[in-house]
Amino acid sequence: MKSTSRDIRLRNCFAVLRHLIADAPTSRQILARETDLSVATVSNLVTDLIELGVVVEVGREDSGGGRPRALLAPNAGGGVMIGVDVAETYVYLEVYDLTLAVVDRVEERMEPSENAPEQVIGHIASAMDQIRARLGDRAILGLGVSLPGQVDVTWGVSGFAPNWNWHDVPFRKLLADRLQLGVPIYLDNPLKTITVGELWFGEGRGVDRLAVLILGTGVGAGLAFGGQLYRGATNSAGEWGHTTINPGGPQCRCGAKGCIEAYVGAPAILWHWGQLDGRAGAGSQTEAMAALATAWEAGDATAVRTVETVAEYLAAGVANLLNLFNPDLVVFDGWVTSVLGDALIPEFERRLADHAMEAPLKAARLKRNGQDRNMVALGAAALALEGHLNRLNTVGSRSRR
Repeated sequence: MKSTSRDIRLRNCFAVLRHLIADAPTSRQILARETDLSVATVSNLVTDLIELGVVVEVGREDSGGGRPRALLAPNAGGGVMIGVDVAETYVYLEVYDLTLAVVDRVEERMEPSENAPEQVIGHIASAMDQIRARLGDRAILGLGVSLPGQVDVTWGVSGFAPNWNWHDVPFRKLLADRLQLGVPIYLDNPLKTITVGELWFGEGRGVDRLAVLILGTGVGAGLAFGGQLYRGATNSAGEWGHTTINPGGPQCRCGAKGCIEAYVGAPAILWHWGQLDGRAGAGSQTEAMAALATAWEAGDATAVRTVETVAEYLAAGVANLLNLFNPDLVVFDGWVTSVLGDALIPEFERRLADHAMEAPLKAARLKRNGQDRNMVALGAAALALEGHLNRLNTVGSRSRR
């Protein structure tokens, strides 16, 4: 689809603000150089960002003989965005200022049985009550919420959350009615929010073609091109975990057979280990995965063989993605990466060249997420920030009348 002038303007705005967040304080001239935009374009965007209350001038620097240059920074004292990470066992909220620094956080534990929409919303409302009491009169610019499963971002509907058996739940409306915040609410799933978090504050900032591979109970690939999240026609782009590598393979939870997820998702990894070691898999999924990592580190033969088997399937799946999308950077994220990555990633890398074409393999850098912050909540808040910046179209046209 052809980009409109508004699309281009927003992309440029995101690029300017990302550099400001990373390198403030800085000047219009440096921002122009870092973003490959003209000084005039950057100046117009900065003027609108200042009018929006997103950016402030924080001083001046010597320009080497000419007039002193104004130094710019995000307005840390302005409004805040709230990112909500909703999972099967918890609701976690983080509040961010416009530098994307954490201002406050609250976590509410949920029992697995608390899976009705009104129960989940009740936990979000409880956490929001605590946040609002501490924020005082500080403005909330937007609320981003990450929900598991398939999400219709346009209508704010949870289309399908398999672990809760949700179908077409009008979550945004239900949440807005309960919270009575009067601010925009943005919904998406963890795959998309983590990718947005990487674009704003992670390895993906400034990367043209990005793939974020999430390894967890399920697996998926968040995709971004030109600094923008790629959603596809129905917000289902990136369902890499449900691409087939063996039509005669095991049943996947999506209903198909032989999906990548059926080989490298957490249940599949633990199943492989259980086939080799009958003692494997005790406790919760997270505890069992940690036990596998410990056994691998100790040199246990069944653990080593499990990691090698999973690495072979992962290499085949990632090679498909490299051959198809030719990304500049692939970032591995998700809780399985955190727990088992030291074992799994090196084994996978050793096997990747057997499956991937030479050119896309050489072009791609492979990295593990190095952030120690909640990328789901950060990405959800960044969605709210992007929504707030959409007002630039109105502000910009008004300011230049």
